[in-house]
Amino acid sequence: MTAYKQRPEPDPSPSRPQVRLPVKQLLLVLGLVATVYAAALLVWGDSPRTSLARLWSLNGLLAASLCVLNYGLRGLRWRFWMAHYGRHFGLLQGLRLYLAGYAFTPTPGNVGEAVRGLVLAREPLNLRQSLALFGAERLADLLCLLLLCLPAAAWAWEQGVVQRMPAWVVWPLLGGAVAAMLGAAVLFRLRSGGLRLPGWLQDAWTCLRLRPLAWFGLTLAAWAAQGVAVWLVCNDMGLSLGLATATGFYAVAMVGGALSALPAGLGGTEAVLTGLLVAYGAAAGSALGMTVMVRLLTLWLAVAMGLLALLYSAAIARDISFR
Repeated sequence: MTAYKQRPEPDPSPSRPQVRLPVKQLLLVLGLVATVYAAALLVWGDSPRTSLARLWSLNGLLAASLCVLNYGLRGLRWRFWMAHYGRHFGLLQGLRLYLAGYAFTPTPGNVGEAVRGLVLAREPLNLRQSLALFGAERLADLLCLLLLCLPAAAWAWEQGVVQRMPAWVVWPLLGGAVAAMLGAAVLFRLRSGGLRLPGWLQDAWTCLRLRPLAWFGLTLAAWAAQGVAVWLVCNDMGLSLGLATATGFYAVAMVGGALSALPAGLGGTEAVLTGLLVAYGAAAGSALGMTVMVRLLTLWLAVAMGLLALLYSAAIARDISFR
């Protein structure tokens, strides 16, 4: 007789997405960027030691605090969207898990941040949910950044800067803004017409329909806080720049960097912000130094905090896992 082979019983535990941490790629990006930034400060600006000392000035500390406020406000937004998927966190735990996602920011289009929900040790999001939440975050950010671009656009038009800017700068920015507005209009039209959006995009739209005034207020306040940080940095380094204009310059640079689809907008954001500061009247070396300081506070501070939060969450709190 043929021996009966009992089938193995299915694993009752839910399957979790396999997430691999691209350590080598992240370290390579961090190393290259650190080298480029140090060279920029050394060749065109003050010495790196003198420039970095500005971070410990009163304005530097205030600017850093405003950037941390930005991360906190967007973390609150992420926390209540996670609650929509049944993942409830305490305030400090939710903010820490959100910060941990910034360790993956140096990826093309910041898509690495989409792993926030995938790497949870308990009840991780599935891929569709994680992409939906990431998409909702990016759409909310883009909407508020475009609104904050308006003062810079008004200044550029009054000063005739737009007419003097090269076409390769003007057309991508205009095209990106028009595409974003058309995309939002299409989404609204599809939903108002009762049509169902495909896959994760439908879920992203569902997130945006939840408490729209709450996420809009948090997002706008978060990016405005970083705009104030840029204003403080520029004034501390000798450029008398209006608050609304400084915020607008930063918003335009962020949109320009996003359109480049490079890791964390590297290169595109710096080029646009430096160009705008030069157009405003700053010397090229000073403008580059201001841009480096701005990016250290608005980007690399977040990455550093994200790495610390990621290590703590994985090794001590154990509420993040890559298995």
